[in-house]
Amino acid sequence: MADIGKINTLIVKRKVDEGALLNGGASGDILLPKKYVSRKCKPGDKVAAFVYIDREKRLVATIKRPHATVGQVARLQVVATSAAGAYLGWGLDHDLFVPSGEQRVPMEKGEFHVVFLFLDERTQRVTASSELNQFLGLRAPQYDAGAVVDLFICEQTELGYKAVVDNAHWGYIYKNEVFQELLPGQQLKGYIKLIRPDLKIDIRLQQSGTEGIDTIANSILETIRDHGGRLAVSDKSPPDEIYSLFGVSKKRFKKAIGALYKRNLIVLGARSVQLTKKSG
Repeated sequence: MADIGKINTLIVKRKVDEGALLNGGASGDILLPKKYVSRKCKPGDKVAAFVYIDREKRLVATIKRPHATVGQVARLQVVATSAAGAYLGWGLDHDLFVPSGEQRVPMEKGEFHVVFLFLDERTQRVTASSELNQFLGLRAPQYDAGAVVDLFICEQTELGYKAVVDNAHWGYIYKNEVFQELLPGQQLKGYIKLIRPDLKIDIRLQQSGTEGIDTIANSILETIRDHGGRLAVSDKSPPDEIYSLFGVSKKRFKKAIGALYKRNLIVLGARSVQLTKKSG
């Protein structure tokens, strides 16, 4: 059975005038329109296709990739509005519908909104909602401290940033622990810091303690090599300069170069860091 609103790997049954029919199992045949069918396409071929319900209420497939699929969050632009709702551009030929009742605030053409994609139970059509609370935090998060998670940045607050964790939970990143620019819609990795009693999650963007120092140290070595073996940077350099070069906080940079120095891989100057023959 094909998963509507998801990427499916389907087998070509046969070509028809309208395109190709894909085997959807219990879902029946699924049309892949002619414009997506290559000349070399033949029965038995496997096709990775996004499956959805079209305006004629038919199951249709496309090889185009939407910006998000059912069960994911995305930051999308409003391309049109009507009395019934708003329509978002999401990378496909048809727009993504957001019913008026699923809008946290009224949407206007040209605006960007963070939405969650779900399958409407009545129509079986892929639909979007900016009322994220009804989709997130529905189950208790099961993470150990330090676990790696996928983050989707939603908005900046007075305390820091709200982020969606693994498309399933709310997470918070505190501004005193952020050493890089974060923007709504940005996706990146993070680390579990703490699961709070309200089941929301505190997140770090870098591993805590000494964890990850070897990874950072190796990255620093590679960056120095890429700059000819010497860089005009030191533990006295401004934090923003260090981050622009290495993507880490000044505190973790100092720990990493300290570890490299102890292993005789770098020489520390007053305003520079240089590779030794051992590391070169």
